[in-house]
Amino acid sequence: MRRLFKNIKGLVGCYEAPPEWLAGQSMAEFPVLENAWLAVEEGRIAAFGSMTDFPGITDWSGLEIEDCEGRYVLPAWCDSHTHLVYASDRGGEFLERLQGKSYQEIAQSGGGILNSARSLRALPESTLLADAQHRLQRAMDQGTGAMEIKSGYGLTLEGELKMLRVIQALKEENTIPIKSTLLACHAIPEGDWDAPRWTAEVIQHLLPQVASEGLADYVDAFCEEGYFGVDELNKLLEATQQMGLRAKVHVNQFTALGGVAASVHWNALSVDHLEQLTAEDITALQGGLKNDQGPVFPVALPGCSHFLSIPYTPVRKLIDANLPVVLASDHNPGSAPSGNMTLVVQLAMVKMGMLPIEAIAAATINGAAAMELSHEVGVIAPGWRANVLVTTPMTGLEEIGYRFGDNPVEKVFINGILR
Repeated sequence: MRRLFKNIKGLVGCYEAPPEWLAGQSMAEFPVLENAWLAVEEGRIAAFGSMTDFPGITDWSGLEIEDCEGRYVLPAWCDSHTHLVYASDRGGEFLERLQGKSYQEIAQSGGGILNSARSLRALPESTLLADAQHRLQRAMDQGTGAMEIKSGYGLTLEGELKMLRVIQALKEENTIPIKSTLLACHAIPEGDWDAPRWTAEVIQHLLPQVASEGLADYVDAFCEEGYFGVDELNKLLEATQQMGLRAKVHVNQFTALGGVAASVHWNALSVDHLEQLTAEDITALQGGLKNDQGPVFPVALPGCSHFLSIPYTPVRKLIDANLPVVLASDHNPGSAPSGNMTLVVQLAMVKMGMLPIEAIAAATINGAAAMELSHEVGVIAPGWRANVLVTTPMTGLEEIGYRFGDNPVEKVFINGILR
């Protein structure tokens, strides 16, 4: 299969030899080639350039042409933080919040993650897979070309393994790169458990089995008051490192406990949420830039901030500190029930003050890096997957955020094939 995109108003994120990520002010330098063309062969980027230097077409066999007059072509979104596999929505809890209860109050009364865990244990694995597949296909239709998916709603050894098997099936059945994360310490299970005992159970029994079967690329924990503290986080990340896995950690959603520094110490791949952020956290992340394996990526989840009406991650402070900011959806049934990454990019512009090109870089090249997929997706480069989206006609990329109620994604191509 061959495809030519011609008369592109702006080809975004195009490189002959791309960097792995962009940090700080360089995020605003994510390249845009005006009046461009893009060639795709066998699902991969073959070449690109300016229309003024277009070499012409010598072989028309099997060639499909997309005229992109007035439109931008971008790398497909790279969503590095989702909870896509779950058993049921939590619309009733949304109503409770509208009636005045906080997210924490609902959780303390047996709702929240515990509610999702009860539903998941009762649902057959085949139904769980079918429901997750539907959500994944919708996210792809909306422009997502790579995704990370977490467990975390099992809250038993078998429940977590059940989720990871579903994620493994999604990997095998779909054509976009998917990374799997064992969110072993998401909430304290019901019954005779507390945070230290459940963490020990995970380390002694669940983590070795998951590692031996290759069911997870990463390990995660929710470091927060009422969930898991820094002591539990340190023990889990030490065990994770000993098994040759890296971590992606929930930190600083409601309180700053020191989880950022602990995550940097254990060379986590990312720290996600960061709605609360201290000067010490920023200093720790700056120190993480010196890691041999690359930085600890700070991941903002504006969909969660929007839905829970909590503060947004102060991304301008992170950018000013020369850090590689990432945007992700946090798609889950309780605090961010949407996998629409275009909405995430819009919120980043409108609510967090990101420039359009910064927000796009955070949701593409940096999102790919936060899943260790920089060699495959996140940019337009020869040999990379042809996972791209075409916008509606627009005068500039700022229209993505300006027309925040509109859908600016006109077409999505995964491995060069139109969705």
